[in-house]
Amino acid sequence: MKPTSFLSASAPLLVAAAAVLAVGDLNPPPGAIAATGKHLTELEPRIAINATNTPGNLNSVFRISQPGSYYLTGNLTGVSGKSGIEIAANNVVLDLNGYTLQGVSGSLSGVSVQLAADALTIRDGVVANWGFEGVFQSATCTGALIENVQAIGCSSHGFALAGEATVLSKCNSVSNLGDGFNMGVGCVLTNCTSYSNNGNGIVLSSIGTISDCTVRSNGGHGIRAESNGFAHIANCVVVDNTLDGIRVRLGCMVLNNSCAFNGAGVGIGSNIHVLGSNNRIEGNQCLNADIGVDVDLAGNTILRNTCADNVTNWDIVPNNIYGPIVDRRVPASAAVLGNSAASSLGTTDANANFSY
Repeated sequence: MKPTSFLSASAPLLVAAAAVLAVGDLNPPPGAIAATGKHLTELEPRIAINATNTPGNLNSVFRISQPGSYYLTGNLTGVSGKSGIEIAANNVVLDLNGYTLQGVSGSLSGVSVQLAADALTIRDGVVANWGFEGVFQSATCTGALIENVQAIGCSSHGFALAGEATVLSKCNSVSNLGDGFNMGVGCVLTNCTSYSNNGNGIVLSSIGTISDCTVRSNGGHGIRAESNGFAHIANCVVVDNTLDGIRVRLGCMVLNNSCAFNGAGVGIGSNIHVLGSNNRIEGNQCLNADIGVDVDLAGNTILRNTCADNVTNWDIVPNNIYGPIVDRRVPASAAVLGNSAASSLGTTDANANFSY
């Protein structure tokens, strides 16, 4: 008879012992059972917006009166005579969480930032059809960040942000009865869209930046930075606005924008309109407007722009500085097939402007 090895004979006992060790002591310790996981407030360390946490008042459905991080848990329907959410505290983060603040007839603003509510963040949601502005900010507020918010169909401006140093990113303003964006001093708008608003597309008070925005089919000017000046407007697409495409006054940089069909073809609008001095207009494309580049005052610099198919391509008063304006409307250039060709620019000046 073949002998049984020690390991084979003891295998069932070893498996049983391992099972007991894995399970542990089956008798619970005395006393109450203590929690071993995290509390819900640790997993979601934010405050839900509701009647208990953020009770409203005579002017608002909900009101945030303490610093903190707040979030919506569902869509909000407005009430006549009230704003949707009022913010009256510093250091507030408001996450709309992808939901919509839906206004009603006679309502006020979707989000209303009152008093000196500084260091504010609003993000990720829609404010639609409010009786006043989509998002309103008092002039006493500073340092707000607003991102991924849409303002649609409101009875005043989509965004009325009078405070200083506000930053907007990836926001849309569509079909509002006022301006798409009406901004205070020192503001920054980037990657925003302003479309089909009754007023201007974007209004900047002074000392700010507008970049990589699309501004189309608004009832006033496309981009307006003429109050106090010193704006940097770059890499924007500004098309089919009723009045001027880009309108500046003092100390502005207008760089590498694409402007077309502004002025409605009735002799009242320019693709780029310069009302004052010390502006630099460079690298812009201006097509199919009443005037391509319109400069009303001396002391500006106009370089490397191109104009085509405007009623008047260039209208520049004396005593401005500009590179040569080269007429290439009939370039008479040869076809190119191969690896090289002579220049058809008609100039070697690197600062030349072109009509074509």
